[in-house]
Amino acid sequence: MSANAADNKYRLDSLKWLLVAVLVGVGIAGNIYFDDQSLLYRIVGLIALGGIAAFIAVQTEKGAAFWQLVKDARVEIRRVVWPSRQESTQTTLIVVAFVIVTALILWGLDTLLGWIASYIIG
Repeated sequence: MSANAADNKYRLDSLKWLLVAVLVGVGIAGNIYFDDQSLLYRIVGLIALGGIAAFIAVQTEKGAAFWQLVKDARVEIRRVVWPSRQESTQTTLIVVAFVIVTALILWGLDTLLGWIASYIIG
C-alpha cells in the first residue's frame, strides 16, 4: 500500500523535470531579452525563477532524495568536533616545518646530483 502511495506521489516526475527545464530556459532567455533592463531586476527575476524551479524539483523523487541528503549532511556537520585555534595553529606550523625540511633535502639532492652530472660530463 505504501509503495502505491509513493508511486502516486512521484508519478509525474518527468513532467516536473520538463517544467524545471522550461523555467531555466525562460530565465536564460529572459535575461538575454531584457539585457537593457537594470541588473537588479534581472537578478531578482532569476532568483524568483530559480526558487520556483527548485521547489518543483524537490517535489520529484530524485529531488526529494537530494534534499534529504542535504539535510543529513547538515546534521553530520553539526556533529563534527572542529579543532581549536591552538590545534589548527600547531598543525599548520608542523606542516610548514615539514615542507621546509623536505624542500631543503630536495634542494641538497638536486645540487649534489648537478655537481656529479657536471663532473661526469666535464
